[in-house]
Amino acid sequence: VIDAPGHRDFIKNMITGTSQADCAILIIAGGTGEFEAGISKDGQTREHALLAFTLGVRQLIVAVNKMDSVKWSEDRFNEIVKETSTFIKKVGYNPKAVAFVPISGWHGDNMLEESS
Repeated sequence: VIDAPGHRDFIKNMITGTSQADCAILIIAGGTGEFEAGISKDGQTREHALLAFTLGVRQLIVAVNKMDSVKWSEDRFNEIVKETSTFIKKVGYNPKAVAFVPISGWHGDNMLEESS
């Protein structure tokens, strides 16, 4: 497991880590406004998905984090899946082969065991 930081200041570390990876877990913030910032034209979500594909990572898992902040809204999750799928398809990924998982990193919910 290589933990590549998501912060813009550590993009060189992210590239180094990603270039050695077989699979990437793209962690997206599901909070209101946070997802929109990440998926925007200059957002980190777009940048990291594009870099992963460009560096040869063909297996992708998308973890939608902070779902507790939107009260585990299925509508919000589906909105994020739809928008992210559209983008990653343009990058080169097959969205049907990508697992999208709603999680709460803060509470550890749906990370090691299924959420109840």
